[in-house]
Amino acid sequence: MLLIKNIKKPKGIKSPIVTLGNFDGVHIGHQQVLKVIRKRAEKLRLPSIVYTFEPHPLKIVAPHKSPPLLTTLEEKVKLIKASGIDYLILARFTKEFAAQHPREFVSDILVKQLAVKEVLVGHDYAFGKGKKGTIEYLKKLGQEFGFKVYIIPAYKKRGFIVSSSKIREYIQNGKMKEAARFLGRPYTISGKVIKGRNIGKHLGFPTANIAIHNELIPKDGIYAVHVLLGNKLYKGAANIGFAPTFATEKRAVEVHIMGFRRTIYGKKIKMGFIERLRGEKAFRNADELAAQIKRDIERAKKILNKYCC
Repeated sequence: MLLIKNIKKPKGIKSPIVTLGNFDGVHIGHQQVLKVIRKRAEKLRLPSIVYTFEPHPLKIVAPHKSPPLLTTLEEKVKLIKASGIDYLILARFTKEFAAQHPREFVSDILVKQLAVKEVLVGHDYAFGKGKKGTIEYLKKLGQEFGFKVYIIPAYKKRGFIVSSSKIREYIQNGKMKEAARFLGRPYTISGKVIKGRNIGKHLGFPTANIAIHNELIPKDGIYAVHVLLGNKLYKGAANIGFAPTFATEKRAVEVHIMGFRRTIYGKKIKMGFIERLRGEKAFRNADELAAQIKRDIERAKKILNKYCC
């Protein structure tokens, strides 16, 4: 896959099949769209393009309404690349771009710059200033400019339409199994290991404290997690919250990596959330907390044994 950031100079792209959208999370609904466009492009022997924006449009036009994103840009690019798409256009979204009329976007970008053959969009797609670019309007412009428009229906799982907003809801409520079903993989967060509160170490269960890169962090509590460090996968028990037993005031994300004792300050670490074990709780003393942590680790180990490592 070729990543294009300068849309004004797309070289060697002829009559592509294009899909448009934000693709936050690249969930199983998005994956269906990517599968359809890839197969359509292969059938017509034409290049496939995913056209998306950076940053998310709401961060520019309505920051107060902008949701916490499910994936970092790096992860989104990686996931789209894995789908087998030929080109990913990462267009810079600005206030000037947001002010464009839908017709201007179609005429200047899709027709003049890309010379699209077909455009495939999801059932709820809208674009342009004030989202005036409805699907019906896009079809009308397609007839005018000579490209076909296809609508990909909503993808459902267990009776629910798969959407980024639904996945966010699951994660914010600690429902990691449900989130994983919609994502097609466990929800992951990544960051750099930093010096922390050393509470776990003093209790006999050392933890890696993480400065998180992601915008969306799961609900406070204890989780069974996979931990990717370098190229090796480990079992882990993660804690998100304020350590109420010790009345700390700063929210932290930390993980006990099972069977691991090396110092890894400054290293990049990635966690995949498998299951929430319980919420945070204030214990009467450190001994009670240590006994509970031991039980949490054993429970997490049993859960993770079904998956890996």
